[in-house]
Order: sequence, then C-alpha cells, then structure tokens
Amino acid sequence: MAQYFEVHPDNPQPRLLKQAVAILQKGGVLAIPTDSSYALVCQLDDKNAVDRLRRIRQVNDKHHLTLLCRDLSELANYAVVDNKQYRLMKLATPGPYTFILDATKEVPRRVSHPSRKTIGLRVPDRKGTQLLLELHGAPLLATTLIAPGEETPMNDPQEIRERFEHEIDAVVDAGACPLEPTTVLDLTPMATGGEPSLLRQGAGSLPAIGL
Repeated sequence: MAQYFEVHPDNPQPRLLKQAVAILQKGGVLAIPTDSSYALVCQLDDKNAVDRLRRIRQVNDKHHLTLLCRDLSELANYAVVDNKQYRLMKLATPGPYTFILDATKEVPRRVSHPSRKTIGLRVPDRKGTQLLLELHGAPLLATTLIAPGEETPMNDPQEIRERFEHEIDAVVDAGACPLEPTTVLDLTPMATGGEPSLLRQGAGSLPAIGL
C-alpha cells in the first residue's frame, strides 16, 4: 500500500517531504508533482528502483529518462555542457523544459540512452519538488507518469494512488498539475556549432528563450 503525503502547493511541509525522501533512499519509487504533470521518480544510482520504474511505466531502455535537478549547478556531474548551452539553459530554468545533453561517465549506462549516450535534464519550477530535491541532496531520475495503454499524463493524485497503490511506495499530493508536457530540446548539436533541435513542443515557450 503506497503511503500518501498531502503537501501544501505553495508552502510544502518539510516534515512530510523528509519522510518521502527517506522512502526514496530506501529504494522507493514515488509519484510526485512537477510543473508539467505528475512523474515517477527514484534514486539515480539504485538499479533495482530504476528497473521498477521502467516496469511500472512499461518502457524499455531506449526510453529517455530525465534527471530532475534542483538547479544548474548540479549539471556538470551528469552532462557535458559548454558555455553556449549553459546560457540557453539559464534562460529557461526553472521551467517546463527538458534538455537532451551528452552524458558524462558519471551517469550509469543503464539510465543514459543506450546508443546515443545522452541524458535528459530539467529543473522543475514547483516548490514542493524543489524542496524534495533539496532535502534529498541529489538529482532524481524521473519519467512522466502515464499509465500503460494511455497517452495522457496522470494529474489526479487520488487516482494515481488507486491505480498504482501496490506498485509504487508513496504519492506526494500537492494538488493538480498542468497537463501540458515539457518542451524537449536536443542541445547536443550545439556542441559542434549547430542549433538546438526541437523534439517536442510543450509548455515551454521558444521565443521566451530566444529560439
């Protein structure tokens, strides 16, 4: 039975999120709110948790998982970033953008894209998620919470609990999320003088970041 934490969307209670972090650090998989939709998250370096996360979502190792970061200072450990890429990301974070970058050797092979050696990174603009990341002290591995066989992300934490209560370890309920996905930008061409490639248009505005 999944534990259930109701947190205030604007003033999240650290006491409750510390309990959620303790579950993550014991190998748990959680459903948490972001600035686009609810997501499944687990620790980056926990192979069993990563495998569970993929099984719950029913995705294989070619499906890009995303690192949720508290801010851009955490990126250098996981992605190769040049000055031009960094300036673009600085304009866009925190916010509903996911960036595809070349992964460093610090990223376990099981979570980077198997053929391209890339990783998706984002800095969510949601107070509860930010505090959870701060309390955890490291990025979390995430995937949009879309139930198997469905196309739309899940947005109702009560429904998430009912649907996945025997598969996940906890739900962090901070109310409904926007249902528009993140804008996904592949920044790897910039490393060789190219332009960013739009992989998915979502909530993030391109003109707002000069594209």
